[in-house]
Amino acid sequence: MAALFMSVISFSVNAQVKKTATPKTAVPASKKKATAPAKTIAPKPVAETMDITTAATTRVKITTDSGIIIVKLYDSTPLHRDNFIKLVNQGFYDSLLFHRVIQGFMIQGGDPLSKNAEPGVMLGNGGGDMERIPAEFRTTLFHKKGVLAAARDNNPEKASSACQFYIAQGKKYTDEDLNMMEAQMGRKLSLQQRKAYKTVGGIPFLDMNYTVFGEVESGMEVIDKIASVPTAPGDRPIGDVRMKMEVVK
Repeated sequence: MAALFMSVISFSVNAQVKKTATPKTAVPASKKKATAPAKTIAPKPVAETMDITTAATTRVKITTDSGIIIVKLYDSTPLHRDNFIKLVNQGFYDSLLFHRVIQGFMIQGGDPLSKNAEPGVMLGNGGGDMERIPAEFRTTLFHKKGVLAAARDNNPEKASSACQFYIAQGKKYTDEDLNMMEAQMGRKLSLQQRKAYKTVGGIPFLDMNYTVFGEVESGMEVIDKIASVPTAPGDRPIGDVRMKMEVVK
């Protein structure tokens, strides 16, 4: 099969939210030699009594061409937290690009093929041979602006890419917008979600579809700056936006 484009959902932003986004999680970027399906890491049991919060003991410093971002990694999503820490400590992300940027939606990076990519090359296929991370959905962790979440292909388990991630930018919504979205999604948003989506904004239609495993503590303006850069068809920035990461306490 063609290599899979590790992507979050394609979308249409409009004030009335008349249509929800449709999945675009398995878009063939190019015809390549067939490869074996990616494996999924076996999930570890999580105690039922675990307090699902945004508590965090680990932070990561992301240095970009546009400034510095500090993210905290949630302890309530240990598989994603530990995998991200491992890759950061290995220097995996150093010199990789934010290869997919959509203003009013998100900025995405972590494709290992982006390190030495020529200008104009479509990216998003890298990391498909790495073991997927099982989904760690938590109803209290949702796509408000600034959250760190895992990209994925269209596997039925909604398991995450082992390396590709995105940081949500999104937009602010009105109560009317959110009411329409609830009707389209067939589920209710919590009071906490509604407050966040009205005040700071975010991407409600991605909730419980992509694992949220951290959030920005400082550098939110850097997210907005990166999201606003000019892009080519395929949403790759015309000028490369590189990253370097380190674990900080």
